Formats: sequence, structure tokens, C-alpha cells
Amino acid sequence: MSVLEEMRIRSLGVIDDAVVELSPGFTAVTGETGAGKTMVVTSLGLLLGGRADPALVRVGAKAAVVEGRITVSAGDTAAVRAEEAGAELDDGALLISRTVSAEGRSRAHLGGRSVPVGVLAELADELVAVHGQTDQQGLLKPARQRQALDRYAGDGVAVPHAKYAAAYRRLRAVVTELDELTTRARERAQEADLLRFGLGEIAGVEPLPGEDVDLAAEAERLGHAEALASAASLAHAALAGNPEDQEAVDATTVVAAAGRSLDTVRAHDPALAALADRIGEISILLADVAGELAGYADQLDADPLRLAAVEERRAALTALTRKYGEDIAAVLAWAEDGAARLTELEGDDDRIGELTAERDALRAELSDLGQALTDARTAAAALFAEAVTEELASLAMPHARVSFDIRQTDAADEASGIEIDGRSVVYGPSGADEVELLLAPHPGAQPRPIAKGASGGELSRVMLAVEVVFAGSDPVPTYLFDEVDAGVGGKAAVEVGRRLAKLARSAQVVVVTHLPQVAAFADRQLLVEKTVDGSVTSSGVKVLEGEERVRELSRMLAGQEDSETARAHAEELLAAARADE
Repeated sequence: MSVLEEMRIRSLGVIDDAVVELSPGFTAVTGETGAGKTMVVTSLGLLLGGRADPALVRVGAKAAVVEGRITVSAGDTAAVRAEEAGAELDDGALLISRTVSAEGRSRAHLGGRSVPVGVLAELADELVAVHGQTDQQGLLKPARQRQALDRYAGDGVAVPHAKYAAAYRRLRAVVTELDELTTRARERAQEADLLRFGLGEIAGVEPLPGEDVDLAAEAERLGHAEALASAASLAHAALAGNPEDQEAVDATTVVAAAGRSLDTVRAHDPALAALADRIGEISILLADVAGELAGYADQLDADPLRLAAVEERRAALTALTRKYGEDIAAVLAWAEDGAARLTELEGDDDRIGELTAERDALRAELSDLGQALTDARTAAAALFAEAVTEELASLAMPHARVSFDIRQTDAADEASGIEIDGRSVVYGPSGADEVELLLAPHPGAQPRPIAKGASGGELSRVMLAVEVVFAGSDPVPTYLFDEVDAGVGGKAAVEVGRRLAKLARSAQVVVVTHLPQVAAFADRQLLVEKTVDGSVTSSGVKVLEGEERVRELSRMLAGQEDSETARAHAEELLAAARADE
């Protein structure tokens, strides 16, 4: 079994530097009001991933530090999770550290490794159950009462609840999409009309990829056909000669003459032969260019009708690029995307039909799962209430009866609810059940919600009874109670102490208390006391034994350590507690 062995607390609230030594069994933490007992609870809360409040840092200190040592067994869920986070065990113990700076920064270390604070919170669920005044107030809320019932029920509720939650999330997603499709039907219809118009315009023109670039080049050529033809003719005459001007000198004739002048002597010098070959190559190139110029001039079309047709086609393409893209490639991409989007929009009616059918099927499934949840909670509620009632009998409330009111609220109409027990009822992420814990404190009293029917002392005992029942069904190694005995006194306080001692037989129990009747049942009693300067130092948290414990119980009973009557009562309490073991 895991055991919280000790905590060292530095610069937290009134505590300067103190070590709290704990042990298995029942430990009571006592002291004067304002001595810093609650800092023990706060410290443990920080170790277990609680919220870091810089206001808790002692005035003048840079940071508050809490360190804890918890023994864990190899293979425990907590040990496995710690090792997954990189922590190392120290001779079977897990070392936890939490630092809170005065500026609000927080750091956590687990087994010598820096870890996110969330890892400590995960371990808390496996190691310690902390309960105080705020938890009692939380128990007054129906939502918390439903969570408590579900926790007690275990897999009986957890399994159908998991299936219900998955179906509920899917239903929310389906309803959201369905609402979007139906509420935006007009907008989507308008979008579809615009797409159809645009696609129709593009289809009417039937543009081809790259057509705008090709037509621009053709228009440029046709617009300057005469100048191009004249330039080609002049260039051809310069290269190959003009038949009508026999005296004109052309490049082909000149180069040919140069080649002939070298042919007669090329055999005498290889260098000159190479130059002659290059002149031959020039002659061939001139002949090729001259031939192409002649062909270009012959093929050049100066037809004004063709130019008009080209410009008309370009105007049609330009009309498309003004609306749908910077060039024809962009226009064609828009058309492809638009066609896909139109297909999607035109499929809305089919999609609405599919979603409507899925919604109805999911609602029917939720009705079945919700009914299963209600049935499971109803069965668990009877067992839970019976167990808590039995615990209350041992807490000086022998005639009290606890029960659960599990009810549903009728839906405004059939379409907005799910069917439970033949009724259409309101539902949510956790089912359709409203759960409320009722208490009848004595025979003849009508069961009333504990928020209205329980006094402070009764609520404390109900809370303790609930936790004891949980200890039997979903135990954790350590329980920490912060003055859950508030409002309790006399015989009831004795019974609370006796019940805590019984719980401590199977778990470690730490109780911050002001009641001597409760403290007397503890296996170990710790006293928290301040020095004259108002701080708690290492000597301010000590284990009380023998005479010191009698003196502290006397103070708690009568406010006087040396009162003979109080001492006698204290010794009587201790004797009664020992006899009860």
C-alpha cells in the first residue's frame, strides 16, 4: 500500500521551514486556530498538482517549496505512470517537489525529473483523496451528486456512459451540420446559381489551355504582316541576290568567291584549310537562312478577315479573364473548382436526407443508452443509499435515512428530447438524469435535499459516510480530511473519530481537526504551533506522545492544558479510544 511518509514545507504561509512526519494508520493534526494546520492540506494539494497561488509565498521569501516522500509498490498504477514520466524511485519511494515563486511561476519535479504539473494531478487520482469544507459545499450541487453516484456505480454506469457520450458527441456534430445546411439553404442556392452562370459562360467560349498566349502572338504577326513581308524580302535579296538587279552584290556570292580563292591553296597549309572549311559552313548556313526567308515571305498571311477573327476571339477570352482569372489557365482552374463545388451544393438535398436519417437513428440510440444509464444509476443508487445509511448509523445518526431522487425533465416537444420510460425528456452529455441526494434525519421526516435538510454537523457526517463507502468500492491509499468534523460535537464527534479509525485500518488517514474526541482516536497526533514571531519552524510541528498528548487534548477540551478536569477527560478519551481498537 502507498503511504505518504513525510512532507517538508518551506516559506509557505505562516510556515517558515517545517517537516511533517506521517505514518500509516490514523494521523491527527491539531493546533491553535491560525497556527498553520490548513497549510498541511495546502502543501499536499500543491504536491498533487493543485493551483499555485503566489499569495501563499511567505512574505520576504522568493519562493515556497513543498517536498514529499511517498512509498509506492512496484507495479502500482502510480509507480508505472511516474516511471513513464521519467521518474526514478528512491528505494521504493517516490520523491515529489513543487516550487511556487513569488512572481507566480510554478515548477514540479517527480523522482528527480522535471515534469508538467498535470502529471502530478494524474498521480493524485491514484494516491490521495482530499476532502475539506469546499468539498462539502460541492456535494450540495446535484451535478456533483450525480458524479458521486456514477463513481460508486463503477463499470455499471461507466460502460453505458462511454457509449452514450460517444453517440451524444456524434449527434451534436450531425445536428450542427444539418442546421448549417438548412439555415444557409438560400445562401447556398444563390452560390449555386452564380456558379452555374459562370460555368455556362466559360463553356460557351470553350477556351483552350494557352490559347490566349497563342492568339496574342498571331494578332501581333497579322497586324504587321506588310512590314514583316518587306523585311523578309530585303533580307532574302541581301543574302541570295535579286534576280531583277544583276549588278547587286549579295552575301552568298561574296562568300562563295572567298571560298573559291582558298580552295586553290588549302593543300599547302592545314590552318588555311580549316578556315576554308569554316567558309564552306557559312555558305551552307546562308543558303538555309535565305531559303527560310523566302518561305516565310510566301506563307505570311496578311488577310484582314483573319485578323478580325483573332481579335474577336481575344475579346471573348478577355471577358472571361476579367471575371474568373488573370489568364486562361486561371479561368480553367476556376471552372474545375467551381464544378466540384456545384456538385457539392447540388448534393445538399441528398446530404440533408442522410443527416436527418442519421440524426433520428442517433436519437433512438441515445434513448436506449440513456435508459440503460437511468436503470444502472437507479440500481446503484439503492445500494449507495443503503451503504451510506448504514455508515450514518455508526456516526451517531442511527435514525437517518439517505436516498436518491433520480428524475428527468420533460422536453418541450418530442423532437427535442430522447425517450426515457416512455417520456420525451431533456438530455445532455451525461444522460437525461437529474440526481439529488436526499436526507431524512429522523423517523417521520420527509426526505429533503441535503442542501436544505442537513445541518452543518449532519452534512459533515454525510460527507464522511459517503467517503467511507467510496473507500470500500474505489479505494485510494491515503485520505486527507480538513475539518470535515466541523459542526460536530459530543457523542457524534466520538463516533466520527471511531469511524475514521476504522477507515484507517485499510488506508492511511490524515485529519486536520479541532475536536479532541476525533484526535483521541488517532494512532499519531501532530501539533502545529507558532513561535513568538508568528512563524512555524522545524520545531513547530512535532509528534505528541504521553504527557504532551494529554496536555494538547486538555487544551482542545477546555482551552487550558493544566485543568485537572480537562486532563481527566482527555485521559478518559484516550483510554476509550484504545479500548475500541
